[in-house]
Parts: sequence; C-alpha cells; structure tokens
Amino acid sequence: MLDTSSAIGIDIGGTNLRAARVSGAGAILERVSERIDREADAAVRRIVELVRQLDRPEVTAIGIGVPGRVDARRRAVLSGGYLNLAGTALAERVEGAVGKPVAIDNDCNMALVAEIAVGAARGRENVVMFTIGTGIGGAIVQEGQIVRGRGTAGQLGHITVDVNGAPCVCGRRGCVETTSSGTAFARHVLEAGLPSGTTLDEVIRRAAKGDEAAGRVLDAWIRPLRAAIDSAAAAFDPDLVLLGGGLGKAAHRALRKAPALAPWYQCPVMAAELGDDAGMIGAAVSALIEHRSPILPPVPLALATEPSALERPA
Repeated sequence: MLDTSSAIGIDIGGTNLRAARVSGAGAILERVSERIDREADAAVRRIVELVRQLDRPEVTAIGIGVPGRVDARRRAVLSGGYLNLAGTALAERVEGAVGKPVAIDNDCNMALVAEIAVGAARGRENVVMFTIGTGIGGAIVQEGQIVRGRGTAGQLGHITVDVNGAPCVCGRRGCVETTSSGTAFARHVLEAGLPSGTTLDEVIRRAAKGDEAAGRVLDAWIRPLRAAIDSAAAAFDPDLVLLGGGLGKAAHRALRKAPALAPWYQCPVMAAELGDDAGMIGAAVSALIEHRSPILPPVPLALATEPSALERPA
C-alpha cells in the first residue's frame, strides 16, 4: 500500500517564518510564510497558527528548525540570537496545541538533513555545512550522524577568524559571523562607501571589473569565510563542504577570489541546492525519521534524535 504520510516542517529564519507540509519523499506539498515576530511568546503563537493552517489527517509529525543552540535530545532551546526561544517550552507548547509529536533541532542541522536527503549532499556521509544569511550557522554530519557533542556542537558561525575582531553576540571576538554574514556584508558595504542595498552579486561583478571599493568589500567578506572553511576541513576532513542559506550560492562564486589557504586542508566546496526550502524540508524529514514514518530518501536513521514525549514510555 502506498504510504501517504507527511510532516510539517517549520523554519525559523532571521527574517521570515516559513512552514510547509512535506511528503515522505521530501517534496513540498503546501507552504506558508510570514515575517518573523522577534518577541518569543508571539513567535510561538504564530508557529502554532501556521501548523494549524497546514495540518491534515495524513500529517504524522511536526519538525521545527530553531536558530541558536538547541539540545535536540532533550528538545530544549538553550539560546538564540535574533530570536531567542530559550525557556519557551517550544516543543511542548506546539505539541499540546495540535496533538501531534514535535521534533526540534538547530535550523542548520535541519537544512543539512534536507541536503543529504534530496539535495546537493545526496549519498554523502561526511559533510560540513555553513548557512550564510542574517548570521552564520553550521552543521556537521560524520559517518551519517549529526555531530552533537554534549548537545549543541556545530556552531560553525563562531569559528574565530580574528582574535582582535569585532565583538560577537556569543561573547567573544572575531567570529566568522562578525565578518562574513549578511549583516557583516552590509556593514562592509557602508564602510567602503558603496550604496546601501548593494548586493553580494553586484560586488562580485564590480570587483571582477576592477572596482577597488568592491574588491575591498569582497576581500573583507570572503577571506575570513575561506579561513573558517579551511578550519572546518582540518577538523573534520569531510567529503564535502556545503554553503547554504540566502547567500550560499553567491558565497560559492565569491570563493574563486579566495582559494584554499593550505594544501593539506582542502575538500570540495559546493553551493547547497535547496535554498530557503532546506530548513522546512529538513525539519519535516527529521520529524518523519524520528517518529519512524516510512520515508523514501536515503537518510540514515542515525540522524534521528531520541523519541519525543508523546512516544516515550510513561
């Protein structure tokens, strides 16, 4: 009998809240989105409302990708940046409102699950991913399993690239998020005297034509990112480094100006394929894996976290 199970995937971005109903094969069936509310309780209420809009009898589970530090095993949000959901009991509140099991994880882990399931990393078991948008996130899969450490490993946006650099929201200085995120890019543009709203693609084109100001912006933005990629390659020796998020494809093009810094620490670097859909697809696929619904993509079961409260024995 053909399985028609689906799941709802929620992606909490720096700017937008996106939700989709996703099939077991990783295809988006329906979607909704809206601007994010930066107030935590209001954001949780909006998540519940979006889930209700997409809920159908065939939906078996809900996955939520959360920015910041998340302990997926305990379903606990520990900290956040642009939207801090720590202390909101997010999974429990959504579960209580809609009566279906909820899986939560860091949004970048969710995006990497999607790329392994149906995107650029299909068939790979050792992958590092940087997601480049308002901030920079990261995720690591080794031997088919998300690297979690004590619970929140994979914060690649906080690789230090300049010990004397700008302060970061994490409390340290010179994290790659402070130099090579979308927020940092806008700062570089203003500091160089370029028009506000200049895009990364425009800077790449202008730099290629010899525009010195654009060249300075591109250097300041891409070279620290290359250093972070090389550090991740040295630490994890992956099959592949993926660049995702809203600026992932442009960042991949910009890397032509910043080749690997050392011969030992090189591996293929590719742009992620799924764009803004990755977080939703990955959240839904993760929920289906965790709750053992049949799925078609070859996603290792090792990516699953522990069962949620609705599945645990009393």
